Amino acid sequence: MTTTAAGPTTTPTVRRAADVPPLITEADLPPAHHFVDGKFVDGAAGRVIDVVDPSTESVIARVPEGTVEDVDRAVAAAVAAKEAWARRVPKDRSEVLHAVADRLAENADVLVRLESANTGKPLAVSRDDIAMTIDTFRFMAGAVRATTSLAAGDYAEDHLSVILREPLGVIGVITPWNYPLLMAAWKIAPILAAGNTLVIKPSEQTPLTTLKFAELVADLLPPGVVNVVTGYGAPVGARLAEHPDVDMIALTGSVSSGRAVARAAADTLKRVHLELGGKAPVVVFPDADLSAAATSLRTAGFWNSGQECGAACRVLVHESVAERFVEQLVGEVRSLVVGEPTSGEDVEVGPMVSKAHFDRVTGYLERARTEGLRAATGGGALDGPGYFVAPTVLVDVPEGAEAAREEIFGPVITVETFADEEEAVRRANDVPLGLSASVWTENARRSHDIAARLDFGTVWVNSHLVLAGEVPWGGFKGSGYGRDLSIYALDDYSRTKHVMHNHGR
Repeated sequence: MTTTAAGPTTTPTVRRAADVPPLITEADLPPAHHFVDGKFVDGAAGRVIDVVDPSTESVIARVPEGTVEDVDRAVAAAVAAKEAWARRVPKDRSEVLHAVADRLAENADVLVRLESANTGKPLAVSRDDIAMTIDTFRFMAGAVRATTSLAAGDYAEDHLSVILREPLGVIGVITPWNYPLLMAAWKIAPILAAGNTLVIKPSEQTPLTTLKFAELVADLLPPGVVNVVTGYGAPVGARLAEHPDVDMIALTGSVSSGRAVARAAADTLKRVHLELGGKAPVVVFPDADLSAAATSLRTAGFWNSGQECGAACRVLVHESVAERFVEQLVGEVRSLVVGEPTSGEDVEVGPMVSKAHFDRVTGYLERARTEGLRAATGGGALDGPGYFVAPTVLVDVPEGAEAAREEIFGPVITVETFADEEEAVRRANDVPLGLSASVWTENARRSHDIAARLDFGTVWVNSHLVLAGEVPWGGFKGSGYGRDLSIYALDDYSRTKHVMHNHGR
C-alpha cells in the first residue's frame, strides 16, 4: 500500500545562535592529556587529534593520539591497583561511588555544556545524559551492597558449598561518540562496584567529558583504578582488546567494531561485553492510539538527532490505518525545532556528530531516493555550517529496502505497512539486529503475545525509549550480548567461584 501525507514536503531551517556567549570557555576544558595512574600525562607520540564542534565545524580542543605504549602504561597502572581495590569491602566501594555521584552533581552544569559543545546535542538531551550518569553511579553504589547468590548449603553429603563472587581484574572499555559520558558511566560504575580497575578509550571525536570526569574524580579514586587513553580504534582500542593483562573488553559501538574487538580478544580468551547497534521496529496495530504513537515517535525517533541505537526508526503500521498514522507522524516531525544548542532551550534536533557521519546519513537518503522511497518530510542536508540533516520520514518503503534494514543512525524514520499479525512479526524480526522494539495496541492479549515473539532484548508496549537504572539494557543477534544497567551488569563484570568444604566427621 502507498502511504501518503497531507501537505507538501517542507524543509526546516537551522536555528543559529546570535549574540550569545559560547557554551564553554578555556577554563571549562579538561587537561588535554591521557589520564594514567591518577594524573594527566603526555602521550608517547606527541601527535594530537582535533576535537570539532559539529554545529559550527570549528576546532574546540586537541587531545593526544594514543599509541600502544600509552595503552601498555595505563594497563600496567590498572594491574598495579587491582588487588587493593578488589579487597575493599562493598561498603567502601559504595561510598566511593556515592562520592563520585556527588561530585558529578556538583559539576553538572559544566558537564552539560561540554557535552553539547562536543557533540552538538540540544541542551535538554545533555541534561538528561548527565542526570542518568549520576543516577547510574548511585544505583550501582546501592546494588553492590545487596548482591545475591545461591545460598550456602550442603548440596553433596558432608560438603558445604559456598559461592563467592569475585572481580574479573582489569577491564578495557571502549565507548562511542553518541553518548560519551553516559556510556562511560554505564561501564565505569558497575566495573568499579564489582571491584575491578579499568582503562577506557573514549571516542576520538567526543573525548572531552570523559577526560573531565577523570579530572573531577581524581582525588576520590586510588591511582590506577580509572585510566583514560584517547586515540583511534587502531591502535588504542585494538591494543586494549588484545592485551594479555586485560581480563575483559567492554564495548558500546557499531557492529563492525564489535566484531573487530571480539576477534582481537579471542587470542587471550578474554571475556567480551558487547552492546552494539539496533534497528528498532515500531509495530502499530489498527487498534493503537495513533496520536499517542505519533507523539511518542517525535521524541523516540529523533532523540539525540536519531543517533541512538534504540531509536524508533522503523515503523511497521497496519495498512488500514497507515495513511492516517503517517499524516499524524509527519505533522509531529515537521514541528521539530532544529538548531545549535546555544540557539534556544526548545531546540530538539542538533547536528550529526561529524562530517564522516553526516556523509553516511545523507548517503542513505540519496540511495533511498534513487530506489523510489519518498520523503514525506525532510529528506536531505540543511544549509549552512554544521552537519545538520532534516528530520525525515520515508514512505513507500518496500520490504527489504536498505533504509529499513540497515542502521542509518540519523534523524530518519521509515514507514512500511503490513496486512496481518504473522506478517508484522516476521518482518519485524527480519533484521540482523535485535536491540529493541515496540508494540502499539490496546489489546492486552495481543500485546503480551507479540512482545514475546519479537526477537529483541527490550520490547516496549505503547511507549518507546524509556529506560531505568534498575532494568537491563542489551540486545540479541547482531546487537551483541552484554547487559548494561541493573544488577545484570554487576554479574557481567564479576565471576563466580565455588568453594566446597568437607565437614564430614
